[in-house]
Amino acid sequence: MKKKALGRGLESLIPSINKSHGVDAVVTIPLNKIKPNRFQPRKKFNEEKLKDLADSIKKHGLAQPILVTASIVPGEYEIIAGERRFRASKLAGKKDIKAIVKQSADDKQRFALALIENIQRENLDPIEEAKAFKRLIEEFEHTHDQIAEVVGKERSVISNTLRLLSLSDDVQSLISEGKITPGHGRMLAGIESSDEVTRIVNRILNENLSVRTVEKLTSELKSEKKVVKQKKQEIELVHLKETLQRKFGSKVNITGNSKKGKIEIYYYSLADLERIINELKITF
Repeated sequence: MKKKALGRGLESLIPSINKSHGVDAVVTIPLNKIKPNRFQPRKKFNEEKLKDLADSIKKHGLAQPILVTASIVPGEYEIIAGERRFRASKLAGKKDIKAIVKQSADDKQRFALALIENIQRENLDPIEEAKAFKRLIEEFEHTHDQIAEVVGKERSVISNTLRLLSLSDDVQSLISEGKITPGHGRMLAGIESSDEVTRIVNRILNENLSVRTVEKLTSELKSEKKVVKQKKQEIELVHLKETLQRKFGSKVNITGNSKKGKIEIYYYSLADLERIINELKITF
């Protein structure tokens, strides 16, 4: 399948940067006048990669300006996109940074832009990405389809990523740390028993199980659960059959399952039939 291009992206969400302001939109701002984005979906920044970027900035300068908007504090700004470059510039000992000032950006735009930039740069781990999607849904009332359009991913990818949040905090941490993959996580999310999840996670870590193997294990668990459920239903039907036979004093047969079926009550004479009808309290 051909990979879908990333969605509308930063340029289409803030077209005025290129169309109205041009190069004049790029200004130099003191780093101490800039605050991080309150809606930054990324919670962890790899220190080693930040140091590498800081070294690059020292040698070659900043390749791309960050995007900011005016803060409620006069003379200060808030980052919309580019917090990693902002942090690396501070680490490099810089006093100021090149930035594009967007004149107005509401909370929805700030969060969406920060999310898109992180996804485009692959800066979010799978759990951070899932939490960002969840915030877009809960705080900004985005649908799965709208998120898919914005970030340039299939709707099924959005839904499957969100499934990771149904896992326990411990399992989510393993995914964030790269100890198990999102693919493993999606398979684990289909298991109801927390004990079974723990058992399979331990096997993944100790035996280096592939996603395909975990998928097979989860399928086997579901099959086993289905068999157990069927046996439980069979036992319940047998118990019900015996109860009815005692009540009517005749042979009773029950066929079907928990959703539908039929009950047959046998009679061996007209008198026997009348007795059963009386038991059923049927009047004509």
